Amino acid sequence: MSGTADPKSARAHARAQGATRVEAMPTLPARDAVNLPDNVAPDSLLWDETIAAAGYASQLLPRGARVRLTDLYGDACASLLVFNARGTQERLNVADTIKVQWNAYLGAGKLLLSDMGRVLFSILEDSANTHDAFCGASNEASNARAYGDGSGSGPFPSARDRFLKAVAKHGMTRKDVHPCINLFKEVRIDDAGVTQLKIGPFSPNRAVTLRAEMDVVLIIANCPHVLDPRADYAVTPLRVTAWRGAVTSEDDPVRQSAPEALRAFLNTEAYCQI
Repeated sequence: MSGTADPKSARAHARAQGATRVEAMPTLPARDAVNLPDNVAPDSLLWDETIAAAGYASQLLPRGARVRLTDLYGDACASLLVFNARGTQERLNVADTIKVQWNAYLGAGKLLLSDMGRVLFSILEDSANTHDAFCGASNEASNARAYGDGSGSGPFPSARDRFLKAVAKHGMTRKDVHPCINLFKEVRIDDAGVTQLKIGPFSPNRAVTLRAEMDVVLIIANCPHVLDPRADYAVTPLRVTAWRGAVTSEDDPVRQSAPEALRAFLNTEAYCQI
């Protein structure tokens, strides 16, 4: 008979795992996290988690929070969905993010905009400079073509499958899974209109730091990019660290970077006063 066949033995076995640490898991409490960004106090931490390959995570974050995403080993693909936490009918609009800023290539100083003309996140720092605002998430069909199996319960789950699991934890459904931004994998369009990919792997510990401009729900899937040409299902762990920070000031350089940015911030600030 198994040592966990009776309830008391099973309970003892489960409790014995309490101190077990593996790489891909949340740090609880978050203040116990190590290797923090410069000048970040442990008591300011809101969230620290390493997302496994093919994993996902979600978090409610307050206005002013900073979020650092770190590509630990150079082959993560952070696919992001973002929602207004006060009303999730407002969410990231990738088309407006590109159109309003006259720029399809995201990096430091750029914004992630909602479908209501407001700022969800600002990008404060970016040591990767390899991102994708064109291709969206992998899905069951694309993974089946690439790896022979794209089912959510199989060995090669897609980013869309992970999104479905994550949004359900916040009371949302399939209809709420919208087009995403992919960080750490570069897609550019050349002068002839041809899609150019830089999939990696890249050097480790590249990072992007975001600032929440309103209360948000952040959803992250860490699965291979939908256009990854490699035969193997290749993706590595992603670390996410979030901490409390000040709300954006009127003289903030990102806020003042362009007339379109200022207008989006004014829209956001008017909304947040209500």
